[in-house]
Amino acid sequence: MGYPITIITLNQSVATVTDYLNKMSHLMEELLKGSNVENLNEGSIIKGIIIEIRPTEVVIDIGGKSEGIVHANEFVDISELQVGSEIEVYLEKLEDREGNPIVSYDKAEQKKNWEKIVENCEEGAVIQGRVRSKVKGGLIVSIGVDSFLPASQIDVQPPKNLDQYVGQTYDFKVVKINLDRKNIVVSRRELIEEQRMEKRQSLLEQVKPGDKRRGQVKNITDYGAFVDLDGLDGLLHITDMSWGRIQHPSELVSQGEEIEVIIIEIDRERERVSLGLKQLADNPWEKIEERYPIGATVSGKVVNLVPYGAFIEIEQGVEGLVHVTELSWTKRITKPGEVLRIGQDIQAVVLGIQKEEQKISLGTRQLDANPWDMARHNYPVGARVRGKIRNLTTYGAFVELEEGIDGMVHVSDMSWTRKVNHPSEVVKKGDEVDATVLDVDADSQRISLGMKQLSSDPWDEIETHYKIGDVVKGKASKITNYGVFVELDNDIDGLVHISQISEDRIESIKDVIEENAEVEARVIKIDKDERRIGLSIKAANYSDDDLAKERQAFDNVSDVEDLTNLGDLLDEATK
Repeated sequence: MGYPITIITLNQSVATVTDYLNKMSHLMEELLKGSNVENLNEGSIIKGIIIEIRPTEVVIDIGGKSEGIVHANEFVDISELQVGSEIEVYLEKLEDREGNPIVSYDKAEQKKNWEKIVENCEEGAVIQGRVRSKVKGGLIVSIGVDSFLPASQIDVQPPKNLDQYVGQTYDFKVVKINLDRKNIVVSRRELIEEQRMEKRQSLLEQVKPGDKRRGQVKNITDYGAFVDLDGLDGLLHITDMSWGRIQHPSELVSQGEEIEVIIIEIDRERERVSLGLKQLADNPWEKIEERYPIGATVSGKVVNLVPYGAFIEIEQGVEGLVHVTELSWTKRITKPGEVLRIGQDIQAVVLGIQKEEQKISLGTRQLDANPWDMARHNYPVGARVRGKIRNLTTYGAFVELEEGIDGMVHVSDMSWTRKVNHPSEVVKKGDEVDATVLDVDADSQRISLGMKQLSSDPWDEIETHYKIGDVVKGKASKITNYGVFVELDNDIDGLVHISQISEDRIESIKDVIEENAEVEARVIKIDKDERRIGLSIKAANYSDDDLAKERQAFDNVSDVEDLTNLGDLLDEATK
């Protein structure tokens, strides 16, 4: 809007200046009469002319002292505006601190549309809207006026990222209208659920076992994944995901992923569908015997280690088990992790196949020669061997002959003359011992050894060592309530019965003889068959006649006491 300018020189008269001022005053009055300022009321909708379109704002002449500015984001598409076109805006404030009016195109539209919305829309109606912005707890949706879309009502599953919806246009269901607050709440989820229900009923009528469908992974649990088949949820159980081994469904699928599945089973009454993924591929266990015959060598990767063995994947979906006992012929492996690691590539031999149970037994030791096949050759019966005591049990001692091959010395083969109740009485762990090979059972992987067989049985030639009437010396090795066992030369024990200790009556032998004490006695009986020697301390100085009487007395006592042999007496002494 321009104003005429008149230049006054100093030579002009005062009358001329006065006339100019009167003309200017008249002009201002005319201009004010043509202005809309008096008609501009805050809170009203007014018309304006677009005089400039900038990248981020639109300048509008509302007929006031200054132009109004509307931000570009209030328009759906700023490119559709034209300079010189008329537009209605909402006058929020006539002047701000800088004297400029505050106007809004969006609020003008909402004010005009609110009455229309109230008249033409009711709760439960479906209306189209555009998501304008994200706010705390949800989204602002423009349906002619701003409405609120709670985050829980955006979709069946509340989304994590709300920004993806800004600028998008959808159908919404009006769930609440508050006339007092001029507030509208809408829902997209209700429409989706209604659509899903219709689709679910349709799908339940259409689908049949064997059908292939595409769906989106909706949720993942420890036992499987729920797949949304466009309105119908189906369960993809972990056992139907892969022919091979998986620990968790997340190894194969992820939430939100679109996958193809096959319908396995349908329960229309309960609206449940069982899905399969592995069924889309051929079952690798078909004709498994043809691909992996017994005795064949296969290659695979260690996929799992358990206390009893290692699982080897020999092809996708096919695993075999190498039991811990099949890992080595000779090494004493207690855990497969001692020799294998997950991810390791190995070879193995097929030992057995259980197709119905989908099991394959494998072995790695079969790749090497079995050292037990040479056991009879390396350890013939009668051969003398030497080894270290590796372990003791209640019935014998294990002697390591070579790595992985042990022989066992039974307690009965440790001494000719003594009854050994526990091997620790003769040997201890770590001792180096000599022994004789008694028997070899390669099939059972057993070698029987004997220590006493290294020497002759002293009872075979007992007459050369001891005779009736001999006076002998020895150590009191064991004291019982019925006598004293005396350790003689050649590892032979003799028994001094309590009646043969003294001429006087003895209540307790320990009152007379201490254990390990030196004992002098006379041999009064030798029973080679029963492997028994009877001794008498009191008869050490007897004459031959007296000695004969004591022998008879000893025989009678032995019969009454039922002391059948030294072994039984030793047992009793141990007890």
